[in-house]
Amino acid sequence: MTVDELPVLPVPLPGGLVLRESGPADLEQIGALLAERGAPHDALDHRLVVEDPDAGWSACAVVVDGDRVVSTATLLDEELRLGGVRLPAGQLELVATDAEFEGRGLVRALLQWAHARSAARGHVVQVVIGIPYFYRLFGYEYAIDIPVSRPVRGTPPTEGTPALRTARAADLPALAALQERAQRGFDLAMGHSPARWRWLLAHDASTLRVVERAGEVVAVGRTTPVKDGEFHLAEAAAADERAARELLAGVAALAPEARLHVVHRPGTLPAAVWHELLDHTPRPEAEQYYVRIPDPAVLLDRLRPLFRERLAGAGLDHCGRDLLLSTYRAHYRIPVGAQESGEVVTGGTLQHPGADGGVAVAPDQLAALLFGPYGIEGLSRVRPDVYVRGEAEPYRALFPPLTSDLLTYNLP
Repeated sequence: MTVDELPVLPVPLPGGLVLRESGPADLEQIGALLAERGAPHDALDHRLVVEDPDAGWSACAVVVDGDRVVSTATLLDEELRLGGVRLPAGQLELVATDAEFEGRGLVRALLQWAHARSAARGHVVQVVIGIPYFYRLFGYEYAIDIPVSRPVRGTPPTEGTPALRTARAADLPALAALQERAQRGFDLAMGHSPARWRWLLAHDASTLRVVERAGEVVAVGRTTPVKDGEFHLAEAAAADERAARELLAGVAALAPEARLHVVHRPGTLPAAVWHELLDHTPRPEAEQYYVRIPDPAVLLDRLRPLFRERLAGAGLDHCGRDLLLSTYRAHYRIPVGAQESGEVVTGGTLQHPGADGGVAVAPDQLAALLFGPYGIEGLSRVRPDVYVRGEAEPYRALFPPLTSDLLTYNLP
């Protein structure tokens, strides 16, 4: 089985195991496996996905030993927005293997299924939150910063008692609108799909909270249950400063004996309103989302309008010349015309693109270059295999540092 074509299921695996699409008869076993190897709430999260018409059982695959489910993975449909370009994406979720069957390549086989399914659904990139290093074995690389969860040192003053309540189905359009507004200021964003908004109402790993004023929802956030004397407020969005203050005060009042942490989203209204109330001690260690780029030429081709926009925004006239990016084992040329950029032309090994005025980036740093917070200048300072030789100004414009905000099913 290759990642370039969708396999015909079921697929036989060594040892008499079989990889196949999941079905209703697997529900209890999958749930038990996810709860045992992950978190108790994973079983409900899985059921919400496979029983939803927007996802369904085809979103999940299993490896079975006879009638016994011994490994599973789920692929969700996502959409990344980079500037004005929308990129269909897939996200891995709910991956687990029975301890007795570890080390037999079952996750690798499931990821091959997931990547092939992702390609068949038109995804040009995949993302995942996962345990350290593990997903690098399967073509993923760290690229996008995860926002910091910061302790709250106080609560903002409010007028009266905040009208905080649990969200209802009728609130979902308002919640989506608030989050869309909150994400406008980010260079890179991924919002919740309509299906996931429904799942978030029903799952128990977090609770959607809203502030209501005069019958209108004016703020939203996700809270986690209190654990070890702490709980978290994430994905906060608000219509105005008053709503942001009321959201924080209302959530803090839910468990006054516990210490509240806020997932800080710089650039949003709540982040600005709460700034002085948060502990801004630097994060002790890096936390990032994994990203996989299955075909750089396909992704670069999707980004041609954005590249033209960035060059124009920097006042650069690159008409009649090629943009050149080498990942050493392959290289990509993007002709820049008077009206639009030409199609990406892929070539072979190019060890020294600087001789042709191009940029070099190691293949495991391409996702960080296209989606990350450092840009070409930042990466080139710490990575000898990322560099610009010759005319650097166009490439600084093409690959700037990016702000990002990704909303995911399970909170990081």
